[in-house]
Amino acid sequence: MADIRKRIGIMGGTFDPIHMGHLILGEKAYEQFQLDKVLFMPSGNPPHKKNRQGRATDEQRVEMVRRAISDNPHFELSLAEMHENGYTYTYHTLETLKTENPDTDYYFIIGADSLYDFDTWREPGRICRNCILVTAVRNHSTIAELETEMNRLSLKYDGTFLTLNTTNIDVSSKMLRNWISEDKSVRYYIPDSVITYIEENQIYSLTEKKG
Repeated sequence: MADIRKRIGIMGGTFDPIHMGHLILGEKAYEQFQLDKVLFMPSGNPPHKKNRQGRATDEQRVEMVRRAISDNPHFELSLAEMHENGYTYTYHTLETLKTENPDTDYYFIIGADSLYDFDTWREPGRICRNCILVTAVRNHSTIAELETEMNRLSLKYDGTFLTLNTTNIDVSSKMLRNWISEDKSVRYYIPDSVITYIEENQIYSLTEKKG
């Protein structure tokens, strides 16, 4: 009897803050690729970039992810990239995961913006050897443009690139940070539990609303 391989998705990012776009991509990837679960993996910051003005700390970003995914049984928080010495490269994280879990296929979820920057990533060939790359449509790229770039990268790095069938979710953490700092509503863009945490800790220079 052949061994049954596990399928695990990875949503990486700074999640500063996590928003509905991240959660929808994770859910659609889980559904489309019949994943066992999706790991939400906040990236670490180099020591000299910690506690940046107007940004969340590492601990706050982790807590926001924890709250955002708490009601989804197939979402899981991973601290694989949160290290004392800060930043770690994607290829190293994936190689470590594959060594620890040789029976697992990893589906690494990226946006179109990351796809077009993929040549600049550290060790793209080693990334391709250790995961399947799932690309979501973003920044108004057409499917044809996306597939052309995916085919080019697949040939160059001998990798597997798949398209995530979902709508273009045009929302960014930077936009939401700006809205919060301007005291604009982010309701429905960010889970309520995360908004409450942001308000309680006055992250992104949010001031308490006066009654």
